Amino acid sequence: MKRCLLWVAALLLTSSVWAQTAKPGRPYVDFTVLTDAPKGFYAVGHPAEVRVVAKAGGNALDGVTIHYEMGDDRMEPSMRGAGRFSRGEARVQIPAMESPGFRYCTIRFEVEGESYTETVKVGFGAHEIKPTIPNPLDFSIFWRQTLKQARKTPLEVERTPLPEYSTEEFEVQMVRIPIFEDGSCMYGYLTLPRDGKPHPVLFVPPGAGVKRIRPTQRYAKAGFITLEVEIHGMPVNATDDFIAAKKEELGEYWYTNIEQVNEYYYKKVYAGCVRSIDFLMTLPEWDGEHVGVTGGSQGGALSIVTAALHEEVDFLASFYPALCDVSGYQHGRAGGWPRMFATIDARPDLNHKKALKTMAYYDVVNFARRVKVPGFYSYGFNDNTCPPTSVAAALNVIEAPKQIVTTPASYHWRYEETHREAVAWMQEQCK
Repeated sequence: MKRCLLWVAALLLTSSVWAQTAKPGRPYVDFTVLTDAPKGFYAVGHPAEVRVVAKAGGNALDGVTIHYEMGDDRMEPSMRGAGRFSRGEARVQIPAMESPGFRYCTIRFEVEGESYTETVKVGFGAHEIKPTIPNPLDFSIFWRQTLKQARKTPLEVERTPLPEYSTEEFEVQMVRIPIFEDGSCMYGYLTLPRDGKPHPVLFVPPGAGVKRIRPTQRYAKAGFITLEVEIHGMPVNATDDFIAAKKEELGEYWYTNIEQVNEYYYKKVYAGCVRSIDFLMTLPEWDGEHVGVTGGSQGGALSIVTAALHEEVDFLASFYPALCDVSGYQHGRAGGWPRMFATIDARPDLNHKKALKTMAYYDVVNFARRVKVPGFYSYGFNDNTCPPTSVAAALNVIEAPKQIVTTPASYHWRYEETHREAVAWMQEQCK
């Protein structure tokens, strides 16, 4: 009996201590930043208002100083100021822009020694943003000749089973796809449903960087035969040492041969994307009709490029595409990743005139002009990697049917809800 009472006493003491030290179920300071235009879009010449609503411990914040700074998208701050919370609310005015673009406002305040920060961007006449990159007269000729050259190489694709990634539902293979006769190639994961039925094919190019990729199967589960690739000629089962050496070798590959139109690094990448579609269309499991492409960031750029270059692609889904209107910084506004012409990041060894001439043949804007198939596009206003100014410049020139989903609060990522919406949209294209 005594032992039982001691056990109960110990349990009560432990419960008491736990109750006194339990972690809170929500943060002490809870705040939201809202714009007076629900979707963050304003007309040119119309000011915007940001409303910050905050509570501390469930009580409306009052008397706390709020600091803010503002500037045009991806530019240095040009305005600063301060205000105060009153009854849980603080308001900040963002002056109107007199020409189409995006402007950010970064807000900071402190409560009980802890700092809180949030950035909000708003668009002024965003649907009217025009590109700054030139559109070469021989653009189509250049790429027609490039693809003709690439297709001289026999499409002899090496396929290696990868049982460690395969399941009862899907077979996964490593594929090596030749690009040019010089031995350049792409490796990737081919994921095939095992149900014996025909399926649409979906090409999935990667985000930026020299890194290992993994098969996801999330698109395969949605009914697609998928090909997920890397772009640097690295086997997907390469060792960590091999990948580290390749990363050291390639470095900032987006600068490689940038002063030479015919030798620029992305030439083989863009051609490799087209060859990847050529390969997918040889598969007996393909339904013979539906061909799509999707990706984010660099993969979003390559999705637009592939849809513009390959005559058989019939839909695409592109998230926050990179390489859009990269010349923007030369015109005093944000350009796309990788900011190669931003003043603060400028390389002194780079001949900007030659580099800009090259990029006119590789900028996503000039491929977007030539997209003829339906597309799903999405980007976030707070993205500083692929700034919304640059993305809007590309999307605004697309004349094909397009569904654009903007998420003002997101940075360089997508919400799962947006991803699901895109997958459903792609499935609808295959009906």
